[in-house]
Amino acid sequence: MTELQIRKMRFAFADYDVPFLWNEENPAFSSMANAVSFLAIGFEKMIVQMIREAKPLFTDPVIAAEAEAFVRQEGQHSTAHRQHVAGLIRSYPGLRETLDRVIGEFDDLTANTPLKYRLAYTADLEATFTPVFKLMLDHDATLFALGDDRVASLFLWHFVEEVEHRSSALIIFDAVVGSDLYRMRMAPSIFRHVMRTIRIACRGFNEHVPLADRQVDAMSMFATHRFRRRLGRVVPALRISDRGTMPRAFDSLPVREQLVALSGVVRSQLPGHDPRHENLPALADRWFRRFDEGYDVTRWYTADQPVRH
Repeated sequence: MTELQIRKMRFAFADYDVPFLWNEENPAFSSMANAVSFLAIGFEKMIVQMIREAKPLFTDPVIAAEAEAFVRQEGQHSTAHRQHVAGLIRSYPGLRETLDRVIGEFDDLTANTPLKYRLAYTADLEATFTPVFKLMLDHDATLFALGDDRVASLFLWHFVEEVEHRSSALIIFDAVVGSDLYRMRMAPSIFRHVMRTIRIACRGFNEHVPLADRQVDAMSMFATHRFRRRLGRVVPALRISDRGTMPRAFDSLPVREQLVALSGVVRSQLPGHDPRHENLPALADRWFRRFDEGYDVTRWYTADQPVRH
């Protein structure tokens, strides 16, 4: 049976103003992580509906148990990210429209694509998480520790649980569909959809969050956007609006480690990929151990200090 644990977390986002720029040392990473919160709400809603639709197809009780634990973890993530995003919307009401548009992208998939496509979508995207999140968690000292502890702790919890259930989506896909060829064929359209949805979030940030509060062009995470901005300086007819500076979230991280993560993403889409054999972030083991010991993981960096807002 599955070894996944269901951990209910509350990060007190309703108790204080939630900053958009939650890591002032890395505004680009702050914006990127905020976009992940928006994406997570829509994606995890789709997963819940997908598993409900797939349940009659689970003939193996082991698969059924894995799917149940997987969807319950994802449901907890969605609840916490909704609380985070609700805090952002309190400060920037226009982001409500952005959230609705992001959720709408996934509602459209639920309504207009077959179950096997959504299973492939979930398996393909989830497979990328371990190498990408390992890169982030291996550098938590700069990406997370310097920021608002409640927001940082939300992402740490989410990311280590994604590592914990790294095999779940592929197990479910293989049990119901079982075609590496189909999963690979669908990958281009899946990742186009992911990037289109993140663009919706980032455009919303540029539109509804003042530059003074975000400090960067939220679209700077996209290489095509950075290229268009540079090209516009040379060709005035192609100039687009200047929405702020264009640093990248991982500019301070070693290039070699970024390339390792990229190779892991590519490998995750190949036939026969088995997430059980992935290199895991050391922080994940430490997080699970401290949680089991009763440490307040909702304030990962400051639980031993007085609460400050």
